[in-house]
Amino acid sequence: MKIVVGHLYPDYLNIYADRGNIAVLAQRAAARGHELDVHAIGTGDEIVPGAHDLYYVGGGQDREQALIAPDFAAKGERLREAVAGGAAVLAVCGGYQLLGSFYRDRLGNELPGAALLPLHTLAGERRMIGDVLLECGWAGKRTLAGFENHAGRTVLEDGAEPLGRVLAGFGNDGESGYEGCRAGRVVGTYLHGPLLPRNPWLADWVLAQAIAHRAGDEPELGPLPDDLEREAHRVSSQRARDRGGRR
Repeated sequence: MKIVVGHLYPDYLNIYADRGNIAVLAQRAAARGHELDVHAIGTGDEIVPGAHDLYYVGGGQDREQALIAPDFAAKGERLREAVAGGAAVLAVCGGYQLLGSFYRDRLGNELPGAALLPLHTLAGERRMIGDVLLECGWAGKRTLAGFENHAGRTVLEDGAEPLGRVLAGFGNDGESGYEGCRAGRVVGTYLHGPLLPRNPWLADWVLAQAIAHRAGDEPELGPLPDDLEREAHRVSSQRARDRGGRR
């Protein structure tokens, strides 16, 4: 099966090795006999609902976010239509912030978002940096480990479901105890590192959602020999635990 991925703004939103998430999805798809067909979607390019099984958005600095935010917001209606039709979305850090209704930077400039998730983000003065560990109740209390580096304080609005509960690190705002946001097949998170190599269960979940859009049914993906991935998760989790709880 060919799984079609729309990689939004890869020339702008590509820091902290976030491109590695695409590489992981391609490798894990190939191990199951599938092909990942990745298309770059840039400014001025149209979103065609139904054409892509998964949309991916990486992280970027405020400058890069400001450059693409108006275009991303203009794509919002078609992206929402694609999601309503079953497409999956994974967004990291800057991409996560722009999945909300707006991002207000430190100068008070308000960048419009694509409004795929019920949240907004306000820039803070202090950056929140370090290893982070989450517990995801929606996934049977599995854990996610990664690295956060953001000044934005993301506020989940009424009805929003967090991606996970913070066991160590800051999370969305350093106060609520939650990190990320999830709505159906749409996931946004601050976790870099990149995220998926050290969290293979989430990589397979994202892959399964994309396959479900293509095939109509969510597959049960067989296990892979994930010894290195499990060790990466263990090391990252321990760093986060050594760092301590929310602060």
